[in-house]
Amino acid sequence: MTTAGNTTTIALLIITIGILGWGYYRNRDLGKFGILSWLQSAVLMIPWLLSFGTLSAGLYINLAGILLLLVISSGLYIWLGSQVRLAAQDPETAVKIADRLAKSRSKQLAKAPENGEQALSIDTDVLSLSEADLSSIRGIFGIDTFYATETLAYQQGAIFKGNLRGDAAAVHRRLTDKLHDKFGEKYRLFLVPDPDERPVVVVLPSTNDPQPATVGQQILGLVMFVATIATSLEAMGVFLGFDFYEHTDRIKEILPLSLGIWTILIAHELGHQVLARMRQIKIGLPFFLPTGQIGAFGAITRFESLVPDRSVLFDVALAGPATGGLVSLIMLVIGLLLSHPGGGLEIPSQFLQGSILVGTIAKIVLGATIHQANISIHPLVVIGWLGLVINALNLMPAGQLDGGRIVQAIYGRKTAQRSTLVTLVILGFVAFFNPANLVILYWLILVGFLQRALERPSLDEITEPNDARAALGLLALFLMAATVIPFSPDLAGRLGIGG
Repeated sequence: MTTAGNTTTIALLIITIGILGWGYYRNRDLGKFGILSWLQSAVLMIPWLLSFGTLSAGLYINLAGILLLLVISSGLYIWLGSQVRLAAQDPETAVKIADRLAKSRSKQLAKAPENGEQALSIDTDVLSLSEADLSSIRGIFGIDTFYATETLAYQQGAIFKGNLRGDAAAVHRRLTDKLHDKFGEKYRLFLVPDPDERPVVVVLPSTNDPQPATVGQQILGLVMFVATIATSLEAMGVFLGFDFYEHTDRIKEILPLSLGIWTILIAHELGHQVLARMRQIKIGLPFFLPTGQIGAFGAITRFESLVPDRSVLFDVALAGPATGGLVSLIMLVIGLLLSHPGGGLEIPSQFLQGSILVGTIAKIVLGATIHQANISIHPLVVIGWLGLVINALNLMPAGQLDGGRIVQAIYGRKTAQRSTLVTLVILGFVAFFNPANLVILYWLILVGFLQRALERPSLDEITEPNDARAALGLLALFLMAATVIPFSPDLAGRLGIGG
């Protein structure tokens, strides 16, 4: 493995083991419930630990073994989830959880006594809401839904602290319906966790809703679209060994490759758009990201309406890379099947060592052929590989990237903040040891300055996605890592991948 790849793998392993150890330490005092919760998180990391741990040791688990690990891990995760829910019903466990929350709150107040509980008790005179509206909003609460005990000013609306009485999703629907009956579209109701993970209701005017792109932003999007077309033509020309803008007469050679890349980019964005329409939310037009290295890095897409819950956020976020990745994978496999000696593009077989996923698939399809110094591949192989890289980069678990939205949807905002920080640290680490890698530097700047902020909370931020979505999220993140992490030269040589 290259120095950068080996460093990344070791860093990932150390971080993963540290997270597991910290999670066990945090949960052990909650008895069976805590251990089961920790195990549920741990089984999600089993494929990561075994696959990348063995790779760093120079060993190899084939594709069938990895898929078996994923199936076993997903099955264990779902089964443990049912056991966690049963254990949570134990009264003694409930008391321990409540005690932990109380201790957490006490520590928070002890650190800032001047800004503690008393500072939160804001007089209603400073609320932006009118007395009439505030009185009507208070009227939607009840002992069978949410028992409000305290009202706090927040932006142009208010926070209502109290006790949730019933299933979060059902309560949110009932309160939202009541609010709509009283005010129509004037206000929005959020059910979110406070810093102590206790449910609170936030009511804000609809004027705070996400807004459509301005004319200036639309012009910028058009400019970036044109620029991405230009860079995709340039990148394909470089791949074929010439400067397209000095030899524009050779556009017929470049056009098929460029159209292939754009097919994948459009498939990715259509995945987002179709799922958003199915879930009845709006997302804006994409801002494509031009690059001279591979032509394009995908696109930035904004939500232009509020997201109902975390499951919808997950579905829309995953739809893009799932669709684009599937199209890329189909192109890659078809290209490998069409590859034959003496036809297509001649490349050093060592290129196949640059991706665990691509190298493994090439070994399965091409067999011993890829042990030669040079191999002939169909152009679809190049398009499919680049498409997998584009979708994998967008699956990095950071900020408002697709991967960051997936982590936020499954694990919540606190975990998403941590994963964003870890991603930035890893990108910075790799960029420091491999400064010539402009792709890493590009993404470090992109995430650090433009995409590090989390997506705004869903209307119902309490209700978690089901276990099936968590398993799909694990699979997506695993395939992302398998796409961008290379083989070690020794392991690739033993497997016959590369001359």
